[in-house]
Amino acid sequence: MSGTSITDEFKRGAVAQVVDSGNSVAEVSERLEISTKSLYTWRAQFSQPCQQINETTEQAAEIRRLKKELACVSEGRDILN
Repeated sequence: MSGTSITDEFKRGAVAQVVDSGNSVAEVSERLEISTKSLYTWRAQFSQPCQQINETTEQAAEIRRLKKELACVSEGRDILN
């Protein structure tokens, strides 16, 4: 699957094959033609509880907003100096 865009749905399905079905990472990665490293990464990414994922997303959005605000305030300060 190299060179293609992999959806979150595909990633979750691959992780489910390991977690729910009890297949090994090596078996699933070989069958789906993906690297074991990718599968381990996806497992770590999608094994977080939904609430924690939502909080992380909200925090990232707040950080982006604050960075924009800081840039605006810094620009205004520089203009006044």
